[in-house]
Amino acid sequence: LSVPTVRANCSYLHLLSRRARGIGDPGTLFRLNLKVLRGIILQVMENYGSRNFIKVWSKTSKSTIMYESGKIYFENYQKCYSCVHTEPQNLYKLPKRSKLEKFEDALLCQCPLEKTMASPSDQKPSLLFLTASNWLYRLSAETGEELQRVYLSSKHKFRSLSWDVSQEIFYVKSVKNKETPLARQAGVSENTVMHLAIFHVFPLQIVGILEITKRVFGNGITDAVLSQGVLAVSYNNKSVKLFSFEHILHRHMTEKLILGRQSLLLRGKTVGEAPFGIPVNIQVTDCPPVLFEVSCTNNGVQIGGHPWHYIYTPPQKNLKGTHHICSLKDGTVATNGIQNMKCCSLESDEIYFHPDESGRIVHMGPTTINSQVIVTSSGRTVKRRFQQLDDDPDRETFRMVEYDNELDILGVVVTNGEEGEGRAHVRLHDNQSGQLQRTVDLVEPWDETYQHELCFDKDTIIHIEQKNNNFCCHVYKLKGT
Repeated sequence: LSVPTVRANCSYLHLLSRRARGIGDPGTLFRLNLKVLRGIILQVMENYGSRNFIKVWSKTSKSTIMYESGKIYFENYQKCYSCVHTEPQNLYKLPKRSKLEKFEDALLCQCPLEKTMASPSDQKPSLLFLTASNWLYRLSAETGEELQRVYLSSKHKFRSLSWDVSQEIFYVKSVKNKETPLARQAGVSENTVMHLAIFHVFPLQIVGILEITKRVFGNGITDAVLSQGVLAVSYNNKSVKLFSFEHILHRHMTEKLILGRQSLLLRGKTVGEAPFGIPVNIQVTDCPPVLFEVSCTNNGVQIGGHPWHYIYTPPQKNLKGTHHICSLKDGTVATNGIQNMKCCSLESDEIYFHPDESGRIVHMGPTTINSQVIVTSSGRTVKRRFQQLDDDPDRETFRMVEYDNELDILGVVVTNGEEGEGRAHVRLHDNQSGQLQRTVDLVEPWDETYQHELCFDKDTIIHIEQKNNNFCCHVYKLKGT
């Protein structure tokens, strides 16, 4: 803080007093609460007492452990523990499911605070599940109660769920159709590559099923995703093409579908019910205009910044390890827009647009979190030094960066590089300046040969690790000392 500590303490005490008296609307009170919590976590409230992150709970499992928004899920989402208390408590357990009803993928769905839904169940957080038998379930995130179910299709096998958050839609992707050796020998080519079932949320409504075909989008398709209102199609020649999803809907939707209503494409059958499911109502007959195309390593391109820019690694071998940041408008390379850490390590460096939507870019390597490029609204680029985090010996390694958007804090996991029984700690940095605010030591050893995941969520730190065929979840809580 740039103000004296005494003034900061008075300010926070004033906020606590206003909160206790219930002054302000719920949104204002929520923001005030977060401001108070941030001050406590970063230890700027000296008169409020000392607080440290203390390990309060551990639990092992034979299957993958997941953490989502204050809840820990075990046994493929069958068991749920809440993290809102001083230590996790069992919230609910779902009945055992058959192989056909096994959850293949899941998404957490939370309605924005500013929206008011007609149904109370739509207002509360829910979990979307895709089952092995092509059912889409919506369950209450608080109780596990089934709220809604939709049958997708008996013709196409669906495998995964993904968000397009900015458009408030999610989509279910089918498995990719592969040519059989017999068909290849006979010279018969499979035209359809995959299907995307697209849904609006708040409330849950079907947009339609989009068919991705070779005849329209070209040969060599390896993947297709929806992001920020565009359809991104990847090809085996290392190119990525972007198409307007809005244009596709406007030109190629043959029927507007409503869940629970009859459809002409289903000859009067009900949309979303077994065994008919949802018909293919987005049938693209000619290739839409290509908004953007780029060739890149591993079909990896990211879009963000103000104005729009993109990050990619050119496919040429001599440019391996370099990241190019260019204007989406005309492809111009930004000032300082070619980044190369030249790091020599088992794990490659990472670069991405900062999730706080500030236009900054995070570039993380094993020993450095680098300078950032800021893209301004005028298109001018400004390079500024981010707080240099690598002032320690080479044996220390940055493992991951977590961002808490509500507290505006960056959590950086650092290991000491010792073999076997190594140790790790979490450094909490101010997101705007990069200044180190405090360090949290993890009690359990950190074996760098296994996979780890760390989540920083307000007053809770969750460390999930995999050792051989076992998984373990460790929970730390902010407590008084």
